[in-house]
Amino acid sequence: MIRLKQILNNQALVQIREYLNQSTWQDGKLTAGWQAKNIKNNEQISVNDPQLEHLQECVVSALKVDPSFMMAARPKHIIAPRFSRYSTGMSYGDHIDDPIILECRTDLSLTLFLSAPEDYEGGELIIETNNGTEAVKLAAGDAILYPSTTIHRVAPVRSGNRLVAVTWIRSLIRHDYQREILLDLDIARQFLFNQHGSSSELNLITKSIANLTRCWAED
Repeated sequence: MIRLKQILNNQALVQIREYLNQSTWQDGKLTAGWQAKNIKNNEQISVNDPQLEHLQECVVSALKVDPSFMMAARPKHIIAPRFSRYSTGMSYGDHIDDPIILECRTDLSLTLFLSAPEDYEGGELIIETNNGTEAVKLAAGDAILYPSTTIHRVAPVRSGNRLVAVTWIRSLIRHDYQREILLDLDIARQFLFNQHGSSSELNLITKSIANLTRCWAED
């Protein structure tokens, strides 16, 4: 799991929340599979809302210019985000994201927090990992990126409104361990460059990143 800070700045957040206040909301079960319908209790912006496409573009554009996201996800395709609202008493039980959404394989899931954590109680995103459960509740504008293969849930909201944008990514690099290797090398490369500038050793790391990407990237 990777935390991405300030995907959206304060100005973008204010604008998006204003749009959301004017939007048409519908039962989140309308986009749930047969199993998830029993555990999904939230609201989502109607697919017919005139502002939806603009909101989706705001989020996708912000992700594409975030260096940390691009290094970690190496996206081939970012699915148009869904905007969800959880009011008091709402939750989403244990589930795993669909492997194919809109004819796109989902390798990574991303939740972008639009509400400030002090604006609602509860509502943590709880992700099952090999090291136990991780409860995630981030600052407005921050996002969490995690494998779509995980079981996760949204804890009940005890008060207030939890607003999030959720999207899924097909990566050019299919396997988690390969993306992790490339991310580690990229982080090391940037650290060495910031400390010492260009060097023949740095060029070797850059060469390895490029050649591993050629080996692992999918069309």
